Amino acid sequence: MKKLLSLLAAASLAFSFATAHAADGDAPKKAPTAQQTKMKTCNAEASGKKGDERKAFMKECLSTKKATQQDKMKSCNAEAKTKDLKGDARKGFMKECLAGAHAA
Repeated sequence: MKKLLSLLAAASLAFSFATAHAADGDAPKKAPTAQQTKMKTCNAEASGKKGDERKAFMKECLSTKKATQQDKMKSCNAEAKTKDLKGDARKGFMKECLAGAHAA
């Protein structure tokens, strides 16, 4: 349990430093990787779970097994939201993402 919490804390800290660094520079903001999007989605779905139940859920959720269509939809929706896509741009992105180009 302590290892999982330490890992999540380290990942959050690293992500916050990366985000802060990207915001400071003139470079355009990079989109989150598929793994980061997956971690965010799994973390949101795990709210309310504690201890071994949460650990087991996160392990299953983050496993590298083939994603279901529902998982792809969640992941693609989250990515489209972070990119603030709307209208035809969002529709095109979702079509490409759900076809497998961006799916985790």
